[in-house]
Amino acid sequence: MASSELMVAPPPESRPARLRTALHVLGELLITAGLVLLLFVFYAVYVTDWFTAQKQAEATDRLQVQWQHPPPVAEPPAPVAGAGFAQLHIPVFGPDFRFAVLEGTDAKTLAAGPGHYAGTAWPGEQGNFAVAGHRIGKGAPFNDLDQLRSCDALVVETATHWYVYRVLPMADEVAGWNGRGADPRCAGVAPIGGPYEQVVGRSIVRPEQGEVIFPVPGQPPELLPRDQRTRLITLTTCHPEFSAKQRLIVHGVLVKQYPKDPAHPGLRPAELEER
Repeated sequence: MASSELMVAPPPESRPARLRTALHVLGELLITAGLVLLLFVFYAVYVTDWFTAQKQAEATDRLQVQWQHPPPVAEPPAPVAGAGFAQLHIPVFGPDFRFAVLEGTDAKTLAAGPGHYAGTAWPGEQGNFAVAGHRIGKGAPFNDLDQLRSCDALVVETATHWYVYRVLPMADEVAGWNGRGADPRCAGVAPIGGPYEQVVGRSIVRPEQGEVIFPVPGQPPELLPRDQRTRLITLTTCHPEFSAKQRLIVHGVLVKQYPKDPAHPGLRPAELEER
Protein backbone atom coordinates (compact mmCIF):
# COMPACT_ATOMS: atom_id res chain seq x y z
CA MET A 1 0.00 0.00 0.00
CA ALA A 2 1.33 3.40 -0.90
CA SER A 3 2.61 5.58 1.87
CA SER A 4 0.28 8.26 3.05
CA GLU A 5 3.18 10.73 3.30
CA LEU A 6 3.27 13.34 0.61
CA MET A 7 6.38 13.37 -1.65
CA VAL A 8 7.50 16.98 -1.75
CA ALA A 9 9.47 17.88 -4.90
CA PRO A 10 12.57 20.11 -4.44
CA PRO A 11 11.94 23.70 -5.35
CA PRO A 12 13.10 24.73 -8.83
CA GLU A 13 16.57 26.25 -8.99
CA SER A 14 16.38 29.97 -8.64
CA ARG A 15 17.54 32.28 -11.44
CA PRO A 16 20.38 33.78 -9.35
CA ALA A 17 21.78 30.28 -8.72
CA ARG A 18 21.73 29.45 -12.43
CA LEU A 19 23.39 32.78 -13.18
CA ARG A 20 26.12 32.06 -10.61
CA THR A 21 26.78 28.70 -12.23
CA ALA A 22 27.01 30.23 -15.70
CA LEU A 23 29.35 32.95 -14.48
CA HIS A 24 31.52 30.36 -12.75
CA VAL A 25 31.83 28.33 -15.97
CA LEU A 26 32.50 31.49 -17.98
CA GLY A 27 35.17 32.56 -15.51
CA GLU A 28 36.93 29.22 -15.78
CA LEU A 29 36.84 29.43 -19.56
CA LEU A 30 38.30 32.94 -19.51
CA ILE A 31 41.07 31.89 -17.13
CA THR A 32 41.92 28.95 -19.40
CA ALA A 33 41.90 31.20 -22.48
CA GLY A 34 44.11 33.70 -20.68
CA LEU A 35 46.61 31.00 -19.75
CA VAL A 36 46.68 29.75 -23.34
CA LEU A 37 47.25 33.31 -24.58
CA LEU A 38 50.05 33.85 -22.06
CA LEU A 39 51.71 30.62 -23.14
CA PHE A 40 51.45 31.65 -26.78
CA VAL A 41 52.97 35.07 -26.08
CA PHE A 42 55.74 33.47 -24.02
CA TYR A 43 56.50 31.09 -26.88
CA ALA A 44 56.30 33.77 -29.59
CA VAL A 45 58.45 36.28 -27.73
CA TYR A 46 60.89 34.26 -25.64
CA VAL A 47 61.14 30.71 -26.98
CA THR A 48 61.45 31.77 -30.62
CA ASP A 49 63.97 34.43 -29.55
CA TRP A 50 66.14 31.71 -28.03
CA PHE A 51 66.02 29.54 -31.17
CA THR A 52 66.73 32.55 -33.38
CA ALA A 53 69.67 33.62 -31.20
CA GLN A 54 71.24 30.21 -31.77
CA LYS A 55 70.71 30.36 -35.54
CA GLN A 56 71.93 33.97 -35.71
CA ALA A 57 75.09 33.11 -33.76
CA GLU A 58 75.81 30.24 -36.14
CA ALA A 59 75.25 32.48 -39.19
CA THR A 60 77.55 35.15 -37.72
CA ASP A 61 80.28 32.61 -36.97
CA ARG A 62 80.12 31.23 -40.51
CA LEU A 63 80.25 34.76 -41.91
CA GLN A 64 83.32 35.69 -39.86
CA VAL A 65 85.13 32.53 -40.95
CA GLN A 66 84.23 33.28 -44.56
CA TRP A 67 85.58 36.81 -44.27
CA GLN A 68 88.81 35.63 -42.68
CA HIS A 69 89.35 33.08 -45.45
CA PRO A 70 87.87 34.60 -48.63
CA PRO A 71 87.73 32.54 -51.82
CA PRO A 72 90.62 33.14 -54.26
CA VAL A 73 88.53 35.16 -56.72
CA ALA A 74 88.20 38.88 -57.42
CA GLU A 75 84.47 38.93 -56.71
CA PRO A 76 82.94 36.65 -54.06
CA PRO A 77 80.11 34.46 -55.34
CA ALA A 78 76.55 35.53 -54.66
CA PRO A 79 75.27 33.96 -51.41
CA VAL A 80 72.90 31.04 -51.56
CA ALA A 81 69.46 31.31 -50.01
CA GLY A 82 69.65 31.46 -46.24
CA ALA A 83 73.38 32.25 -46.14
CA GLY A 84 74.78 35.36 -44.50
CA PHE A 85 76.72 37.92 -46.55
CA ALA A 86 76.69 41.16 -44.51
CA GLN A 87 76.16 42.53 -41.04
CA LEU A 88 73.75 45.32 -40.15
CA HIS A 89 74.63 47.71 -37.31
CA ILE A 90 72.24 50.36 -35.98
CA PRO A 91 74.40 52.33 -33.54
CA VAL A 92 71.57 54.23 -31.80
CA PHE A 93 70.21 50.86 -30.62
CA GLY A 94 73.45 50.18 -28.75
CA PRO A 95 76.79 48.48 -29.41
CA ASP A 96 75.23 45.02 -29.32
CA PHE A 97 72.88 45.67 -32.23
CA ARG A 98 74.62 43.63 -34.89
CA PHE A 99 72.80 41.12 -37.05
CA ALA A 100 74.01 38.93 -39.87
CA VAL A 101 71.93 39.69 -42.97
CA LEU A 102 70.89 36.51 -44.78
CA GLU A 103 69.90 36.01 -48.38
CA GLY A 104 66.13 35.66 -48.84
CA THR A 105 62.94 36.57 -47.02
CA ASP A 106 61.20 33.20 -46.66
CA ALA A 107 59.94 32.17 -43.21
CA LYS A 108 62.87 29.85 -42.50
CA THR A 109 65.45 32.52 -43.33
CA LEU A 110 63.72 35.27 -41.33
CA ALA A 111 63.59 32.90 -38.35
CA ALA A 112 67.40 33.18 -38.26
CA GLY A 113 67.72 36.96 -38.74
CA PRO A 114 67.09 39.85 -41.13
CA GLY A 115 66.76 38.81 -44.77
CA HIS A 116 67.75 40.52 -48.02
CA TYR A 117 65.01 40.79 -50.63
CA ALA A 118 66.38 38.78 -53.53
CA GLY A 119 66.77 40.89 -56.65
CA THR A 120 67.24 44.19 -54.85
CA ALA A 121 70.61 45.98 -54.81
CA TRP A 122 73.63 44.78 -52.88
CA PRO A 123 75.18 46.97 -50.17
CA GLY A 124 76.66 50.12 -51.69
CA GLU A 125 75.20 49.52 -55.15
CA GLN A 126 73.07 52.00 -57.02
CA GLY A 127 69.50 51.05 -56.36
CA ASN A 128 67.70 49.89 -53.23
CA PHE A 129 69.31 47.47 -50.77
CA ALA A 130 66.15 46.12 -49.08
CA VAL A 131 66.03 44.04 -45.90
CA ALA A 132 63.12 42.52 -43.95
CA GLY A 133 63.06 41.53 -40.29
CA HIS A 134 60.68 40.45 -37.55
CA ARG A 135 59.35 42.96 -35.05
CA ILE A 136 58.13 40.50 -32.39
CA GLY A 137 59.70 37.13 -31.63
CA LYS A 138 62.37 35.34 -33.66
CA GLY A 139 65.00 37.73 -32.35
CA ALA A 140 62.86 40.79 -33.15
CA PRO A 141 65.73 42.58 -34.93
CA PHE A 142 63.44 45.35 -36.16
CA ASN A 143 61.34 45.82 -33.03
CA ASP A 144 62.42 49.45 -32.57
CA LEU A 145 62.43 50.69 -36.17
CA ASP A 146 59.69 53.17 -35.28
CA GLN A 147 62.13 54.92 -32.92
CA LEU A 148 64.65 55.80 -35.65
CA ARG A 149 64.98 59.49 -36.44
CA SER A 150 66.21 61.24 -39.54
CA CYS A 151 70.01 61.09 -39.93
CA ASP A 152 70.41 58.02 -37.68
CA ALA A 153 73.13 55.77 -39.06
CA LEU A 154 72.43 52.35 -40.61
CA VAL A 155 75.84 50.74 -41.09
CA VAL A 156 76.25 47.72 -43.36
CA GLU A 157 79.45 45.72 -43.09
CA THR A 158 80.61 43.38 -45.85
CA ALA A 159 83.79 41.38 -46.35
CA THR A 160 85.52 44.35 -47.98
CA HIS A 161 83.67 47.56 -47.00
CA TRP A 162 81.69 49.52 -44.45
CA TYR A 163 78.68 51.33 -45.95
CA VAL A 164 77.11 54.14 -43.93
CA TYR A 165 73.50 54.90 -44.79
CA ARG A 166 71.45 57.49 -42.91
CA VAL A 167 67.69 57.70 -42.42
CA LEU A 168 66.08 60.22 -44.76
CA PRO A 169 64.03 63.21 -43.49
CA MET A 170 60.58 62.32 -42.18
CA ALA A 171 57.47 63.44 -44.06
CA ASP A 172 56.84 66.33 -41.66
CA GLU A 173 60.47 67.49 -41.97
CA VAL A 174 60.75 67.66 -45.75
CA ALA A 175 59.30 71.13 -46.37
CA GLY A 176 61.51 72.95 -43.87
CA TRP A 177 64.49 70.61 -43.85
CA ASN A 178 67.54 72.23 -42.27
CA GLY A 179 69.59 69.19 -41.42
CA ARG A 180 68.03 69.08 -37.96
CA GLY A 181 69.66 72.32 -37.00
CA ALA A 182 72.87 71.65 -38.97
CA ASP A 183 73.55 68.45 -37.03
CA PRO A 184 76.87 67.16 -38.45
CA ARG A 185 75.39 63.69 -38.67
CA CYS A 186 72.98 65.02 -41.29
CA ALA A 187 75.74 65.78 -43.80
CA GLY A 188 74.65 64.21 -47.07
CA VAL A 189 71.06 63.75 -45.91
CA ALA A 190 68.32 65.78 -47.62
CA PRO A 191 65.01 65.26 -49.42
CA ILE A 192 66.03 63.65 -52.71
CA GLY A 193 63.40 65.13 -55.03
CA GLY A 194 62.69 64.20 -58.64
CA PRO A 195 61.31 60.67 -58.97
CA TYR A 196 62.27 60.12 -55.30
CA GLU A 197 60.06 62.98 -54.11
CA GLN A 198 57.74 60.71 -52.12
CA VAL A 199 60.55 58.72 -50.47
CA VAL A 200 60.79 59.73 -46.80
CA GLY A 201 62.47 58.33 -43.73
CA ARG A 202 59.49 56.43 -42.34
CA SER A 203 56.12 55.39 -43.69
CA ILE A 204 53.31 52.88 -43.07
CA VAL A 205 51.99 50.88 -46.03
CA ARG A 206 49.73 47.94 -46.76
CA PRO A 207 51.33 44.48 -46.99
CA GLU A 208 50.71 44.27 -50.74
CA GLN A 209 52.61 47.49 -51.49
CA GLY A 210 55.80 45.74 -52.52
CA GLU A 211 56.84 48.73 -54.61
CA VAL A 212 58.54 50.18 -51.51
CA ILE A 213 61.55 47.98 -52.27
CA PHE A 214 61.81 48.95 -55.96
CA PRO A 215 64.99 50.79 -57.08
CA VAL A 216 62.97 54.01 -56.89
CA PRO A 217 60.47 53.19 -54.12
CA GLY A 218 56.89 53.55 -55.31
CA GLN A 219 57.85 53.86 -58.97
CA PRO A 220 58.11 51.30 -61.82
CA PRO A 221 61.42 49.36 -61.65
CA GLU A 222 62.39 50.45 -65.16
CA LEU A 223 61.88 54.16 -64.42
CA LEU A 224 65.60 54.97 -64.15
CA PRO A 225 68.61 53.18 -65.64
CA ARG A 226 70.92 51.70 -63.03
CA ASP A 227 73.59 54.40 -63.39
CA GLN A 228 71.06 57.13 -62.51
CA ARG A 229 69.69 55.52 -59.36
CA THR A 230 70.34 56.80 -55.85
CA ARG A 231 71.97 54.37 -53.40
CA LEU A 232 69.24 53.56 -50.86
CA ILE A 233 68.60 51.16 -48.02
CA THR A 234 65.07 50.06 -47.09
CA LEU A 235 64.15 48.21 -43.89
CA THR A 236 60.70 46.61 -43.59
CA THR A 237 58.82 45.01 -40.71
CA CYS A 238 55.28 44.32 -39.53
CA HIS A 239 53.11 47.04 -38.03
CA PRO A 240 51.74 47.47 -35.45
CA GLU A 241 53.39 45.17 -32.95
CA PHE A 242 51.81 41.71 -32.73
CA SER A 243 50.08 42.32 -36.06
CA ALA A 244 50.75 41.85 -39.77
CA LYS A 245 48.02 44.27 -40.81
CA GLN A 246 50.49 46.82 -42.18
CA ARG A 247 54.19 47.31 -42.86
CA LEU A 248 56.55 49.81 -41.27
CA ILE A 249 59.09 51.11 -43.79
CA VAL A 250 62.36 52.96 -43.13
CA HIS A 251 64.37 54.46 -46.01
CA GLY A 252 67.95 55.66 -45.83
CA VAL A 253 70.54 57.03 -48.26
CA LEU A 254 74.21 56.11 -48.61
CA VAL A 255 76.44 58.95 -47.39
CA LYS A 256 79.84 57.30 -46.88
CA GLN A 257 81.75 54.11 -47.52
CA TYR A 258 85.04 52.88 -46.15
CA PRO A 259 87.16 50.09 -47.62
CA LYS A 260 88.44 47.63 -45.04
CA ASP A 261 92.18 47.62 -44.46
CA PRO A 262 93.47 44.02 -44.27
CA ALA A 263 96.53 45.30 -42.40
CA HIS A 264 94.29 46.78 -39.67
CA PRO A 265 91.29 44.46 -39.35
CA GLY A 266 90.23 46.05 -36.07
CA LEU A 267 89.55 49.48 -37.53
CA ARG A 268 85.89 50.46 -37.36
CA PRO A 269 83.97 53.52 -38.61
CA ALA A 270 83.41 56.29 -36.09
CA GLU A 271 79.70 56.13 -36.93
CA LEU A 272 79.45 52.90 -34.92
CA GLU A 273 79.98 54.94 -31.75
CA GLU A 274 76.97 57.19 -32.28
CA ARG A 275 74.17 56.98 -29.76
